[in-house]
Amino acid sequence: MITPSSPSAVERTDGSPIRLGALVPLTRPGWVEAGRHLLAGLDLAVHEVNEAGGIDGRPLELLVRDTAADPERAAAAVDELAGLGVAAVVGEYHSVVARAAAARADALGVPFLCSSAVLDGLTEEPTEWVARLAPAQSRGWRIFADFLLSEGRHRIAVATQPSVYWASGTSVLREHLAPHGGTVVELDANVLTPEALCEALVEHDAAALLLLVGTPEPAVPIVRAVRGDRRLAELLIGAPAGQPEFAAWASALGEDGTGIPFLRYLPEHLGPLGERVAKELRERLGEAPSFVAFEGWDTVTVLASMLRSQGTDRPGVAGSWPRVAVEGTRGPIRFSRTPGIGVWQWTWAPIHVADRDPAAPDRLRIRHTG
Repeated sequence: MITPSSPSAVERTDGSPIRLGALVPLTRPGWVEAGRHLLAGLDLAVHEVNEAGGIDGRPLELLVRDTAADPERAAAAVDELAGLGVAAVVGEYHSVVARAAAARADALGVPFLCSSAVLDGLTEEPTEWVARLAPAQSRGWRIFADFLLSEGRHRIAVATQPSVYWASGTSVLREHLAPHGGTVVELDANVLTPEALCEALVEHDAAALLLLVGTPEPAVPIVRAVRGDRRLAELLIGAPAGQPEFAAWASALGEDGTGIPFLRYLPEHLGPLGERVAKELRERLGEAPSFVAFEGWDTVTVLASMLRSQGTDRPGVAGSWPRVAVEGTRGPIRFSRTPGIGVWQWTWAPIHVADRDPAAPDRLRIRHTG
């Protein structure tokens, strides 16, 4: 039974806006480009809902709060948004930030639909208040590990920084690769210079280097150093968290940024809805939309459907996760309980491994499908 510990949004029929809180990284050290794409998707979906008459004649209003990749800032934003009467909170990209937001939303009794964060343990305990569209890290990173094995890469090095997200990803890779004879060695990117990291890669005879680090620093200098080291000409560089998808990556690295596989939460081919939304997003962004932009659009579309059927009462919204059946940009969206995951989960968004084509850096090519 759901019993909120804070006042739920007030049911009204006077045409006043229905407020949704949106958590988005818009300033550094947050991943600003991902935040911009996420917000573009959220905004576009709100615009389309309102153009179609809103929710029973009431427009949606998006109250955007910049998390700047700061968990404390995100938790404070959830407090503020709850006090402003939002029907639900949406968004966030960074897993450690989303985890803080989810904990606060659970404590306050505010529905939270997480758009992009993938950390399996989004909450400490199972909750009825939180749902997620992005696939769990354990699923996506196992698919990436399968890709490495299919490429004959068994000796894996990870350049990493302290973070529960990177540590979790490393554990997933190690556990999935070990039965196939794969090994994972960790290299601390906060201690090793890019040049020292290259020396370590040679010493360990690594077949692949995975960038489990922030962007552009230190990811970009590491890529430049590895690409410039002739001893590492056959080394595969990978970035499972998706850095190479964004235009800033191509701008910073040019040809050096190509051929670096990453996880992309899109089908091989978009359907008619996905193609239409992709066109609209491209016009808003001035560039090809990333999967994060599609996650934003799907988020608002799911909640709009829930609000139409359940109203704005927070317990009613949170209680309707298992009844969601919405056509998203990447396929039909439904939520279920998944073993080991404490939130309502879309099982699963499509996943493939892609990279930037060395023959045409602006073009993405699919390397592996999960």
